[in-house]
Amino acid sequence: MKINKTNQLILIFLSSLFMNQSLNAEINKYIRYSHNNDINYGIVSNDMVLELTKAPYLGGIQTGKKIQLNNVQLLAPAEPSKVLAVGFNYHSHRGDLELPSHPPIFLKLPSSIIGPNENIIYHSGITDLHYEAELVAVIGKRASKISKEEASDYIFGVTAGNDVSARNWQAEDLQWFRGKASDTFSPLGPMIVSGLNYKDLLVESKLNGKTMQSQRTKDHIHDIDAIVSHISQTVTLEPGDVIYTGTPGTTSSMVPGDIIEITVEGVGILKNTISK
Repeated sequence: MKINKTNQLILIFLSSLFMNQSLNAEINKYIRYSHNNDINYGIVSNDMVLELTKAPYLGGIQTGKKIQLNNVQLLAPAEPSKVLAVGFNYHSHRGDLELPSHPPIFLKLPSSIIGPNENIIYHSGITDLHYEAELVAVIGKRASKISKEEASDYIFGVTAGNDVSARNWQAEDLQWFRGKASDTFSPLGPMIVSGLNYKDLLVESKLNGKTMQSQRTKDHIHDIDAIVSHISQTVTLEPGDVIYTGTPGTTSSMVPGDIIEITVEGVGILKNTISK
């Protein structure tokens, strides 16, 4: 009986390990960073950064140079040509709105991207500024008219994002131009991680240290593969393009001086301060 109980516990452990294992055999962590006025990409190994020749999603390889991780300034880990986002992708955020047959996509701007520890600007005219904690997919190779089953081959990795939203501008404008794409409204980072099971990761936000959102990506209405496939039917995705995949639960207002932290399991904490 004791042996059976032991075997049962082992099987439970292995099953849990299998369910939470990465999509690939290896998990890699990549950053974009500044050091001595130089900007480079690197792969993180323990507490060291191994410099790459170019962005990892463009095939960058190690140069042989390395530096202590705590000696670099982290930047937004991708430089996309396009920034796309999905609205209302959790039932907890969508509420009673009718369920769409396809992912509802809107556009943000590359110029709205900032990295860890940069300030989110509370622009003049804003009266209701919200955080939105999201998992962000980073494209690894050109994708055009791909199927959902093919999509994982085109996703390089994932990172954390904050789809900052000026609610009063969302209500006032024809499109969500100011409300979603103003300067500093797309924090991204702290790193891109490849090999994670992006279909089941915990996404959380903390405002001034208080947990505000917490839900797993397995609760997405449209999973990441479906999102990438849908976008690729009409828009060609390029390496480095990023897709914000939707926020869970409810959000609330931020004001200057507030600190917002977005955490994605396996990726780390994206921290920014609201500033005038």
